[in-house]
Amino acid sequence: MDDMELAAQEAVAPVEPVIGKEQIQKFLQILEGYRTGKDRTDKRIIASENWWKLRNTQEEVKETEIGEDGGFTSRSAWLHNVIVSKHADAMDAYPSPVFLPREESDKQAAQMLSAIVPCVMEHNDFERTYSDGCWDKMKSGTAVYKVIWDKNALNGLGDIALETVNVLHLFWQPGITDIQKSRYVFQVEMVEKDILVQKYPELDGKLVGKNILTSEFLYDDAISKADYAPVVEVYYHQHQKGRKVLHYCKFVGDTVLYATENEPKFAESGLYDHGKYPYVFDVLFPIEGSPCGYGYVDLCKSPQTEIDLMKTAFLKNAMVGAIPRYFHNQEGAVKAKDFLDLSKPLIPVNGSLDDMSLRPVQHTSLEGNYLNLLQHDIQELRETSGNTETATGTTNSGVTAASAIAALQQASGKGSRDSTKASYRSYTDIVELVVELIRQFYNAPRQFRITGESGMEEFVLYSNAQLKPQPQQLLGMDMGTRLPVFDIEVKAQKADMYTTVAQNEMAIQFFQLGFFNPQLADQALLCIGMMDFQGKNEMIQKIQRNAMLWQKLQQYMQLALQMAQQADPMLADAIAQDIMQVLGQGAIPAMGGGMAAMQAQPQEDRRVSNARAQSAQAAQPNR
Repeated sequence: MDDMELAAQEAVAPVEPVIGKEQIQKFLQILEGYRTGKDRTDKRIIASENWWKLRNTQEEVKETEIGEDGGFTSRSAWLHNVIVSKHADAMDAYPSPVFLPREESDKQAAQMLSAIVPCVMEHNDFERTYSDGCWDKMKSGTAVYKVIWDKNALNGLGDIALETVNVLHLFWQPGITDIQKSRYVFQVEMVEKDILVQKYPELDGKLVGKNILTSEFLYDDAISKADYAPVVEVYYHQHQKGRKVLHYCKFVGDTVLYATENEPKFAESGLYDHGKYPYVFDVLFPIEGSPCGYGYVDLCKSPQTEIDLMKTAFLKNAMVGAIPRYFHNQEGAVKAKDFLDLSKPLIPVNGSLDDMSLRPVQHTSLEGNYLNLLQHDIQELRETSGNTETATGTTNSGVTAASAIAALQQASGKGSRDSTKASYRSYTDIVELVVELIRQFYNAPRQFRITGESGMEEFVLYSNAQLKPQPQQLLGMDMGTRLPVFDIEVKAQKADMYTTVAQNEMAIQFFQLGFFNPQLADQALLCIGMMDFQGKNEMIQKIQRNAMLWQKLQQYMQLALQMAQQADPMLADAIAQDIMQVLGQGAIPAMGGGMAAMQAQPQEDRRVSNARAQSAQAAQPNR
């Protein structure tokens, strides 16, 4: 065999994949360690979900709420109401992104992103996704969002996908707080075996053996796992050529379905150019040493338990008092059957009747102190969660003014606003991942319907051309490339009712005080400069623009009056009348009106007008 034939065989010889069975076994060992370290977190999250469904007893949940002693077991919904109220506060502040350029040349790109990214969110129905995440955040303390590129979307064109992830199906390195610092991140999903075989024929006959067990919620439906197989996705970082690269592997059992290290296209660059895990954690109350947090169930389960125990005792006491009970002597003169038969007006008695035959069971009614203790527990739950009466829309007697009630509600919502700010920070991370995916994959122009500056709908074509690295030159020298980056400002998509009313009242006050009068622009700008409100910069720009237009209008009117005086004095009188009315100075006598108008003007304005009139006269051709 010569050298040419040997080289040809080496060229066509199959390349051993980087990710194979040996690497899969390593992944499984790491996953098992991560699962063991997360066991306590899983139990807490499952318990929080059971409390949310009012299954907050230690014993096994039964269809009936009647205990062994025949008494009713109370399960009040005070904690449930707290979560519902907090979720409503979060949805009232549903976020929307605004992009701010860091360089002058990126203004147009920032304006387009401010219009395009909300469209991407809307295409993904992100408001529903955000709502689901807020439920998880309020209940268990953690919402997890996933931002990935779906290459099969839009008939193969591909698009960004945003979804929530069940925390029970995620596994990370124990002891870390930032998910981006985990060495590996695993996501395990149970998929029906027949569907897997349809999508991946190489799995036929291989879906047997030990399954990876993940914690699950206590579902109302009976779900059998016999027909399901676990599909494992693992994301991990590697350092290649001085940069951190994100790699991805998907496998079932010991069969690799996809691995970026086995693909020449992604072997060096990784899955995504941004190099981050596609998961964003939104935490309510943070916990040291875990990317998860704890929620209102963990915070308020103790007072809720006290409320349920006391209400159960109250109900049992009330039932004892409402249904009299007796001690019955079996050898006594009264028969129990006859005594309990309410249809008999007369009860037969054998022999003499005394207190030994029947004796009432003594009942002690509860004092008011016990009721006060119940109200104290309810108030403790409200104060602990911040779900006070004022926050839910009711106030104590004596406060009747609408503005006072709104102010109290605004002051009582500090906890909700703090939680909303945390959600905005997580939302910023989501938007940054969206922008990076647009930068990487939006190579082909796409059609979007946006709202233009005029408020009208516009249809635009958009690609990532403005987000790609831009060449830089200085004095004709090549200075390399610059990657356009933006600051993201998150604000509520719709302002709450209190903010809307306050803004409207402030606008009316500005109008009444003459802030929109261009003649008072200097005073208005001085006053607004000392204030702080939403839309302040935009209002300052509009007042300055109106003042500039007013000054130009005055100058042009005075110039027109001087030119009219030179041509026709009678015409100048009519023009002077119109000018005085426009300027808000009222009418002046017709005779000599042109000169009177000029004399009524300030000395400085007359000098400017005369100078402009002379310039205009000099510009006219000689007759």
